[in-house]
Amino acid sequence: MEDKYSVESAEALSNEALRLPISEAVPVYEQLLATFPTAAKYWKQYVEAHMAANNDDATKQIFSRCLLNCLHIPLWRCYINFIRKVNEKKGLEGQEETRKAFDFMLGYVGSDIGSGPVWTDYINFLKSLPAQNPQEESQRMIAVRKVYQKAIVTPTHHVEQHWRDYENFENSVSRALAKGLVSEYQPKYNSARAVYRERKKYFDEIDWNMLAVPPSGSLKEELQWTAWKRFLAFEKENPQRIDTVSANKRISFTYEQCLMYLYHYPDIWFDYATWHAKSGSIDSAVKVYQRSLKALPDCALLRYAYAELEESRGAIQAAKKVYESLLGDGANTTALSHIQYIRFLRRTEGVEAAKKYFLDARKSPNCTYHVYVAYATMAFCMDKDAKIAHNVFEVGLKRFKHEPGYILEYADFLSRLNDDRNIRALFERALSSLPPEESVEVWKRFSQFEQTYGDLASMLKVEQRRKEALASTSEEGASALENSLQDVVSRYSFMDLWPCSSKELDHLSRQDWLSSNLKKKVEKSTLANEADKNPGQVLNSNISSKLIYPDTSRMVVYDPRQKPGLTTPVLPSTASPLPSSSASSLLTTSGVPNVIPKALPPALAAFITSLPPADGPLPDVDYVLSICLQSTLPVVEPGKLASQPQVGPASSDVSGSSKSHLFKPRDRRGKRKDADRQDDDDTSTVQSQPLPKDAFKIRQLRKARVAAGSVQTRAASYGSVQTGSASYGSGFSGEQSGSYG
Repeated sequence: MEDKYSVESAEALSNEALRLPISEAVPVYEQLLATFPTAAKYWKQYVEAHMAANNDDATKQIFSRCLLNCLHIPLWRCYINFIRKVNEKKGLEGQEETRKAFDFMLGYVGSDIGSGPVWTDYINFLKSLPAQNPQEESQRMIAVRKVYQKAIVTPTHHVEQHWRDYENFENSVSRALAKGLVSEYQPKYNSARAVYRERKKYFDEIDWNMLAVPPSGSLKEELQWTAWKRFLAFEKENPQRIDTVSANKRISFTYEQCLMYLYHYPDIWFDYATWHAKSGSIDSAVKVYQRSLKALPDCALLRYAYAELEESRGAIQAAKKVYESLLGDGANTTALSHIQYIRFLRRTEGVEAAKKYFLDARKSPNCTYHVYVAYATMAFCMDKDAKIAHNVFEVGLKRFKHEPGYILEYADFLSRLNDDRNIRALFERALSSLPPEESVEVWKRFSQFEQTYGDLASMLKVEQRRKEALASTSEEGASALENSLQDVVSRYSFMDLWPCSSKELDHLSRQDWLSSNLKKKVEKSTLANEADKNPGQVLNSNISSKLIYPDTSRMVVYDPRQKPGLTTPVLPSTASPLPSSSASSLLTTSGVPNVIPKALPPALAAFITSLPPADGPLPDVDYVLSICLQSTLPVVEPGKLASQPQVGPASSDVSGSSKSHLFKPRDRRGKRKDADRQDDDDTSTVQSQPLPKDAFKIRQLRKARVAAGSVQTRAASYGSVQTGSASYGSGFSGEQSGSYG
């Protein structure tokens, strides 16, 4: 089924209507606008088609349908052009009609950020009016001045141009008068200009070509909803500090514009009506709710909110009509509608009216056990009549004895009465008819009841009965009948108080989980042992035939330096493929490498292939290195360092200086040169090393920088070349990172 709110289909219909004559295009436009009643661009296209055909009556009718719901500047300018065209040859009468049309238009869309051209058109229209005598000339100038003074305090795109035009206008009329008027309106203009700049930020976030469609949860819709909410919050703050009437008018205008695009969002309608009610305009809030019910006839939330508003202001009959509209014809009435209407009647008309409707509602095919529970609770809590409530529950039990929710609500009611005898009888009656899979919560509540009202024997008896009844529904089977320490915990805990520590509770939960999965693990281990003993037989089984194993002999080493699209370099041909045992040691159980190596030289690759598999726990590398960085290594004096023979690299030789000793050959002629290079390397600070690209190494570098100052100060007395701490600090710099990759 095609989505009637499809934007693509709407655009296709719109383009099709453009190519048709007006007589054939009318049904297309009507179909389009029935789906998108706030799409100003489609209304404008529709009315322009009639204007082109000189259908003035049809044009006026269309304007009367769309103008007040589509506060869109292009559509309203189309309207004013039509009015000027119609009244062009009517003389003074036509000029007066046009002036009224301008005032009408600016009253609705004059605060729009894009209304600058409308103000300009109005000013030019007033200037073009003929003046027969000085009195008429003076009246015309006064009218132009008033429009200018309104335009320069309205934050629009053209506010600066309006200010310049206003200054020129006043200077052309009277320079003496202009100075006072300009200085009076200068602060108001500055405020309007500042507000415009802030307003434009919110304006630019909104998609003004968006069609009003029901919310689907897309990112674009959520962004537009957020942008409109921010824009509304900005306008409600009254940043221009104008009077309350003007500020409310601007907020109302922003809400109306918002509804053009978020027409199917009930929260926007509710916010709009609530804002009107808080502002003291209850009648306006009622009108908003009435419009919302036409826009979203299936939204019960807005109907309840509307009925609540009417009831709160004392309009009981109006609220009753809203509730009756929720009930409908009775065939599609929901249980919630019955319940809320009963409560409304009890609040407004008394006990008898609510009772009468309940007796009718219980005959409805859509009446669920919730209606019985709601009426019984209302009779007990509001009317203080426990007998009627008990009778209602008993009548409902005959109809809903297979509903666990109803049984639990009935048990709660009896608990309030402290009627333990009837509670036990209720549980016994219910559990005898409920199937085991639906009785879990009832058994749980029965156990809790016995813990409160019963003795130890009754508690243990109900627990055992519960296990026997639910054993067939659990995967544990017979093991579920065994007693466990969790049973003791459930019996001797109270609210948020436990007879054990949280650690013990976690341990018990873990043990229960392990016990429930013990059988599965045994089956898995048995299958694995059979696979080790008879690999060929297992591979030929039905289970293995469904699995696809990777060819580990064709695996290549991942190189993060490799660019996309290039062939991944493989190990040299001299290195044999990784055997299965080695490959498994490099992979986790999920098949993901524990460490991602770079391209390895042949000798190192051969060494890795000879490593045995490691099945034990892996060390936390971050934790080990953090301990190393925070540890204080012993400082060796210069004399001792020179006298001690070194078989291999010392702990302090992980720096860049030891790198040259390990990997670069030296001769006697280059001894002095290498010593100078060692001085440069060891005296350089951690900050002078190049910044590594790896995130882990960057974290270690930051830690090393914190400790670098204290390390170098402590090592200064021994020299910056041979100090172990200095070498250690530089060893975790970017230079070492580059060497170990």
